[in-house]
Amino acid sequence: MEHLVTEPISATPTARVEAPLLTMRWEALTYLHWDLDPAAVAAQLPAGLEPDVHGGRAWVGLIPFRMAGIGLGPGGPAVRRVLPRGLARGLPLPQGTFPETNVRTYVVGPDGGRGVYFDSLDITRLAPTAVARLGYRLPYCWSSMRIGRRGDRLAYRAVRRWPAPAGATSHAIVDVGAPVADADRTPLDDFLSARWSLYVATPRGHLLRALVDHGPWPLRAASLRHLDDELVAAAGYDVGGRPPAHVRYGGDVEVAVGPPRRVG
Repeated sequence: MEHLVTEPISATPTARVEAPLLTMRWEALTYLHWDLDPAAVAAQLPAGLEPDVHGGRAWVGLIPFRMAGIGLGPGGPAVRRVLPRGLARGLPLPQGTFPETNVRTYVVGPDGGRGVYFDSLDITRLAPTAVARLGYRLPYCWSSMRIGRRGDRLAYRAVRRWPAPAGATSHAIVDVGAPVADADRTPLDDFLSARWSLYVATPRGHLLRALVDHGPWPLRAASLRHLDDELVAAAGYDVGGRPPAHVRYGGDVEVAVGPPRRVG
């Protein structure tokens, strides 16, 4: 990809989503990240994507949060044009408010874009999980999850139900600290949190990219009190029992996601 100009890292969206396919709110989001050899991440990626690196290392995140208010945006009718036919006929969007935990890494696409690639997305809704996996090859998983809060302490718990490995668990307890001032935001903070697109590979091996638009993350300091996680290993990453190298609390943002476009 040396011939491509990779888009810059920016704390604000690199492109606006004027006609979103989906709108939603991400709440009570926590970032837990490990650094890995880029080759270990590259082995997990579909053709056309390369690991995005910071400090010579690739990064894998465990991201628990609450999803709220998901729905079709003003551009929602585009769903029938851009999604696979079987899925577009009856897209069963998750409804209401529910927890989600995803395992993700950071990539550069064949178009030079920087984005997120999801290794797994655990949610508590079964029907959208099955349809997304079969029709769109998004790695959704059906899990039992809950989020608890007492003051500035948050607890996230997930137990996977389907698919394998059934029974894989994740339990994290985080203490949320003071807001991170703009002057104290590190390049790594922005590298991990300021991601304005996602990539997915279709059943035919094509790459699609969807833009993501929201306000800057109101990052806060966070300290990890407890972590017992099997979801990162289930996604294929061996972090060797190490604690996360980077922990932040992201807070809440209103999100618009554009329709996916083929890039490779």
